[in-house]
Amino acid sequence: MRVQAYLEKHLTGESIDYRQIIALFIPILIDQAFIVSLGLVNTAMISSSGVAAVSAVNMVDSLNFFMISVFVAVSTGGTVVVAQYKGNGNNEMVSRSAASAVSTVSLLAVAIGLIMTLFAKPLLHILFGQAEPDVASNAHTYMIGSGISFFGIAIVEAVCGALRGIGRTRTSLMLSLIMNLTYVVLNFVMINLLHMGVLGMSIAINVARYSAAAYAIYYMVKKDPNLRLRIRDMVHVNLAMLRKILFIGIPFAAEQMFFNGGKMLTQVFIVSMGTYAIATNAICSSFAGVTQIPANALALTTVTVVGQCMGRQNIADARKFTKSFLMMSSLFLAVMAILLLSLFHPLVSLFHPPAEIVDDIFLITLINALAQIPLWAISFLTPSALRAAGDSKYTSVVSMLSMWLFRIVLGYILGIVLDFGIVGVWAAMNTEWGVRGLLFLRRFYGQKWYKHRLID
Repeated sequence: MRVQAYLEKHLTGESIDYRQIIALFIPILIDQAFIVSLGLVNTAMISSSGVAAVSAVNMVDSLNFFMISVFVAVSTGGTVVVAQYKGNGNNEMVSRSAASAVSTVSLLAVAIGLIMTLFAKPLLHILFGQAEPDVASNAHTYMIGSGISFFGIAIVEAVCGALRGIGRTRTSLMLSLIMNLTYVVLNFVMINLLHMGVLGMSIAINVARYSAAAYAIYYMVKKDPNLRLRIRDMVHVNLAMLRKILFIGIPFAAEQMFFNGGKMLTQVFIVSMGTYAIATNAICSSFAGVTQIPANALALTTVTVVGQCMGRQNIADARKFTKSFLMMSSLFLAVMAILLLSLFHPLVSLFHPPAEIVDDIFLITLINALAQIPLWAISFLTPSALRAAGDSKYTSVVSMLSMWLFRIVLGYILGIVLDFGIVGVWAAMNTEWGVRGLLFLRRFYGQKWYKHRLID
């Protein structure tokens, strides 16, 4: 009864109750757990092909995240618009906004994928010219394979974003599982059985993403009569709807480009530190992803919940749920930090790291695990709430400025100038979380963030 009373107090409002929120959250949590866990397994599998292979994959993935973040950001714009129309009870516009999200994101992915494949060598040379020859060769193979797969992942992201917007998180979970389980099974076959290394990983990622994309389109057209989507709607660009999606998507895309561009620049610092530093960063990033699984799931849930509250013009509920999610996120991060640090040695052994870097991996993991308990939620979950209300420009400007003024500059000073190495780069990242998190909290406790009018 005490648990139910707590849920009624903190997770129930006029717009939505705790049962609906839990029904939204659990599938997203499972989805995030699978994505991160399978990514951990894939990194561990490719590490069996040597330090050069895992370094190449991590190096190119920093560029992949930069490119993919553009159309993921636009799909988030689709999620917000769909969620607000759902909260407003306008089912016809829910269908139109979902179709527009798929067509817009797909076109962007084609353009970005072409850039990745046609200019793979010059991009790698400009960004990672200091990498060793075997790392560079593996990176070129993986980069072309990744670029070809972008159209497939874009369709999946757009469809999953639209489904999350209307609260169908179980279906978005199913699509994600199809893609990620196919990927890890094929990776096992290609890498461990056929010993194809990075080439096998590239083949696996394409088969997995396009299989999931085909099923996503089939589901939207044939399996969900409530959405009433048609193929011709998804290939037609609705300019009025496009403007609504891009109102959220463009500032967020710019933010993601600057944010991941900054991470890429940080990666350049790390490449200059040597192959061991690249491997250390890759393993620590994997651990950080594990500890953030529940918090990331809450951030995605926030977009749907706050978006639907704003569709009903219920500001009080939007505030209440955001505050509750912030507290829950920090609690989840504390629990995950305890679990990760307790299991550090068996987990790190999965990556077969050289003995020389294990101490650095533990130190970075410890600092990051402690820092993210008070700082991660205010830095990442709060802007999700602001963006769901249409306050995308403010969140994007703050994120871009804090990234470049603190993470990049401070990372260079600590990591390179003061010679703290990879530990200094991660300490700068944690500092940047705190700076922008405080700015987001200040905005949230004001009034400007909910004054936007996104839908009619």
